[in-house]
Amino acid sequence: MTGIGRGGIALILVAVGLAACGGGSAPNDVAQGVGFQDRQAWLERQAMLRGEPPPRAATTVVPPNAPPSARVSDPGVPVSAPVVTVAAAPAAVPPPEPRDVAGLASAAIAAAEAETTAPVAAAPAAPAPVTLASAPIPQARIANPGMSDEQDFDAVAGRETIESDAERRAAMQAERLVVQPTAVPARPAELGANVVDFALSTSHPVGERRYQRRPISQDRHQRNCRAFRAPDLAQEWFLQNGGPGRDRQGLDPDGDGYACGWDPTVYRAAAAAARN
Repeated sequence: MTGIGRGGIALILVAVGLAACGGGSAPNDVAQGVGFQDRQAWLERQAMLRGEPPPRAATTVVPPNAPPSARVSDPGVPVSAPVVTVAAAPAAVPPPEPRDVAGLASAAIAAAEAETTAPVAAAPAAPAPVTLASAPIPQARIANPGMSDEQDFDAVAGRETIESDAERRAAMQAERLVVQPTAVPARPAELGANVVDFALSTSHPVGERRYQRRPISQDRHQRNCRAFRAPDLAQEWFLQNGGPGRDRQGLDPDGDGYACGWDPTVYRAAAAAARN
């Protein structure tokens, strides 16, 4: 103790006394954070540091359906607390007035009986049906002498009899002209070969060899046949240029006398139907 003077001892005693009066270490505001705690806790802490009694906490009752815009006007209450509102009790509904059920039933029965006994208006009479016999003939038809009235029974019965009808049929029979059939004129030779005559002059089927032919490629045969628009035209040219005995263009490679698939059975069937 010799190294410590009176002044040092006094400072130590003062420090011990201050520690005893404070009741503990001072709170560390930095460690607990600033601005993130509850407002009420912050107010209590500030009052404790100032040595004042803690403020009274404001208690609010939040109704379940309170509008968010309602606010408390008391400055001591936080602004975010909603205003407590109490809904007014609904007004009592007056009981329904008693109705005269018997009177209403009697009035309804009387109205129904009045409708039943009321006279029913007679329905309008339907127009008389118009028949073809009674329908008048249009005036335009009568005035037109060029229009026939053979379908008008009254008009025909007034001017025709059984005797006059027989005379008219006899006159028409006498005026009938019968045209006798004549021979078909011969086809001029300068017109060339006729495929119909050639079809009727043959009887063998398509594909049956009747004439000698030189070998010819299928490609050449098809190429030459494509030069004609129809098989009849190919057969006509074939007959006019040496066919069916000779085949210069290879239109009939199988030697049946029919060029490019021409079929004579169509003309044979038509001739047979005409004869029958």
